[in-house]
Amino acid sequence: MTAMYLFLAAMLLPMLSGLFLLFFQGKLKNRTLKCILIFLVMALTAGLTVRLMCFEDYQLVLWHLTDKLDILVRMDNMTRLFAGMTVTAWTLGGVFAFEYMKHEEKEDRYFGFYLIVMGVLIGLDHAGNLITLYLFFELMTLSSLPLVLHTLTHDAVMAGLKYLFYSVAGAFLALFGIFYLYAHGAGLPFCEGGYLMVLDAYSGSGKMTLLVLMLMIVGFGTKAGMFPLHGWLPTAHPVAPAPASAVLSGIITKSGVLAIIRVVFYTVGADVLRGSWVQYTWMTLALITVFMGSMMAYKEQVLKKRLAYSTVSQVSYILFGLSVLNQDGMVGALSHFVFHSVVKDCLFLVAGVIIYKTGKKTVKELTGIGKEMPITMWCFTLVSITLVGIPPTSGFISKWYLAEGSLQTGIGGYAWFGPVVLLLSAMLTAGYLLPISIQSFFPGEGYHYQELRKKEPNLLMLIPMLLFTAAAVVFGMFPGRFLGFLQMTAAGVIR
Repeated sequence: MTAMYLFLAAMLLPMLSGLFLLFFQGKLKNRTLKCILIFLVMALTAGLTVRLMCFEDYQLVLWHLTDKLDILVRMDNMTRLFAGMTVTAWTLGGVFAFEYMKHEEKEDRYFGFYLIVMGVLIGLDHAGNLITLYLFFELMTLSSLPLVLHTLTHDAVMAGLKYLFYSVAGAFLALFGIFYLYAHGAGLPFCEGGYLMVLDAYSGSGKMTLLVLMLMIVGFGTKAGMFPLHGWLPTAHPVAPAPASAVLSGIITKSGVLAIIRVVFYTVGADVLRGSWVQYTWMTLALITVFMGSMMAYKEQVLKKRLAYSTVSQVSYILFGLSVLNQDGMVGALSHFVFHSVVKDCLFLVAGVIIYKTGKKTVKELTGIGKEMPITMWCFTLVSITLVGIPPTSGFISKWYLAEGSLQTGIGGYAWFGPVVLLLSAMLTAGYLLPISIQSFFPGEGYHYQELRKKEPNLLMLIPMLLFTAAAVVFGMFPGRFLGFLQMTAAGVIR
């Protein structure tokens, strides 16, 4: 019962606080006090979530929708991983936004929806069965839409509509799968390793189940930016405020990853997919997305859009690691979830600082900016090295396990083709990120040094960037205990 009250507090506190801000926009005139109160809400929510993570694994029914449909929450290692990353990134992104949103209108509306999405994501991370997962998944789409629409320009409205249409279309594909799976006994709580294969109702329905699972992977993969339904992501990120882009890329895209994990490894079971056409198709789509996203990022000249295409590529690293259906692949996928979230949050915050302090939005404009913003650009450089996968940063660890998982599959050409695509993508990642750092610090003879003046941000912007940068490097240098946790989690769901 204590766990239930703590969960409700962790979920409802930010949601109710956000609703309060929306209903009383502009009423609280003291901006400093307002920011302090918002920070306290985020910090208390994070504290409650961490306290929940200390409980033993549990399942709690919150609400009986019908005699067969329960709203159920669950605590397990997957919940701990995703919820921990959510509250960390959301709190740091909120601190950054206190300064950034000074030059944006309707900041009460922004922070109102920002807090609501935080509460919805906590509910999603704790979802204990398919109907609860779907409920919070749809709520996340609807509540995060205003973050994309925030500026209400024509581009923002069009991007918001695209985000909505893609997300709803993907969710409806998944909903069809949920209808089918419930009819075959999948209304039970999530279970490590899945349970569908042991149910009598499943007998004789294997071919149809595989088709349904493919639709669900594509549907939930829409939120993760997987080909062919990836188009919303590079459209939505550039028009959203930078701190919103950071959490969209670092956290919200991973909700699709979590949903796929819950379906494949906690409902159906990896054995249902292993060696099937669904596994081969899933691996193919993930590798296409990895390479395509890297190529598009390499060609893109608008900084935030380049980072958005990078997210398309990097999140499919995670999906590829899941698709190999073995423990090393799972460890690589889960570690890349954390490391990419840390890195991409930082990269979008850096982009936000540059826009906030200089107004520059394209890559060509960043020549010499390292002379004006050395700390900011060193953060950019270190997390870029991490994303490439250069040791001893954390990106090397996740890509090592992804390659190991691929090589262990024994699936003909896929065993070696996966690592080849990952290496090509890493080279392209170096090609679209590291030249920015080089040109920012070494602008060449034509750069006018006499116009140089420092433009570093204040501590509200600087501290989140520094913490993300430190995490990206430290995780790679001291991965032992974290990897042990991931290996234990992977061993529990893939047998």
